[in-house]
Amino acid sequence: QVQLVESGGGLVQAGGSLRLSCVASGRSFSGYTMGWFRQAPGKERVFVAAITWPVGITYYGDSVKGRFTISRDGAKNTLYLQMNSLQAEDTAVYYCAADLVGVRAQNPSSYHYWGQGTQVTVSS
Repeated sequence: QVQLVESGGGLVQAGGSLRLSCVASGRSFSGYTMGWFRQAPGKERVFVAAITWPVGITYYGDSVKGRFTISRDGAKNTLYLQMNSLQAEDTAVYYCAADLVGVRAQNPSSYHYWGQGTQVTVSS
């Protein structure tokens, strides 16, 4: 049974940083793309960043380029999202996702496996 478990969310002031983690288990994720999405209250879930496993090719949404960095640790089966220069508009529930898709796949419906989400709140 595939499980994706996120952690690392919290409350941070604008300009601050957070690092999210997602531990993946239940199968080999070799060949998969692992992604981060976010969903603000009353809004649709949107793409943040993705990375291929194990090669490590990355792709970012326009709103986070230069501020967020996606990475993975194959030995720990863990996906990370380092978020710097956080802004109030980054406030959302952040979800980890995985599937056999291209790294540029931005539609949430492209991903089959999802975590439960972790809340990130940025105070201005």
